[in-house]
Amino acid sequence: MFITFEGPEGSGKTTVSNIIVNRLEKLGYKVIKTREPGGTPIAEAIRNVILDPKNTNLDPRAEALLYAASRRQHLVEKVWPAVSEGKIVICDRFLDSSLAYQGGARNLGVDNILSVNMFATEGTFPDLTLLFDIAPEDGLKRIAANANREVNRLDLEKIDFHKKVRETFLELAEKYNERFVIVDANRPLEDVVENTWLIIKKKLGI
Repeated sequence: MFITFEGPEGSGKTTVSNIIVNRLEKLGYKVIKTREPGGTPIAEAIRNVILDPKNTNLDPRAEALLYAASRRQHLVEKVWPAVSEGKIVICDRFLDSSLAYQGGARNLGVDNILSVNMFATEGTFPDLTLLFDIAPEDGLKRIAANANREVNRLDLEKIDFHKKVRETFLELAEKYNERFVIVDANRPLEDVVENTWLIIKKKLGI
């Protein structure tokens, strides 16, 4: 099964995903935890280019294509082999982030970004997508308060950019409601974890 964790900056999805992976492993499931952009050496190298705060001149279309290239490499090397072996793959961000960030917030058009990624992924969609929803102002406050979190190029965008990201994510959740489940990320971490755990257990039938 291929499960993705999505959400605006500071939504807590990475923290929650680590806890969920640990719980699944304790139940005996074989789980691969990975992330995008990145997940493999080549894809991580592309990630470094995309998220480097110094690369302020990166063209939006070039950015979108780099994400798609990283995604393709990640699928070929890691995700597809793991799923074919019967493992659960939990990925911190995937296709929907490109649709929200480049398609929505960068104003490149969701359909345009989807088209590029359909070529890159050969039409691969997750079995389940968890959207950790939080107001941009609250998410960015969390980032500012967390000295251990990397500050990447996208964190430095203006608040209007982050509002558009959230708006597009919510539109995607409505459009693809057969695979999306929205999690209220404003709640205490313990509540978010338990809500997420219930959703994943239901999907796995456990």
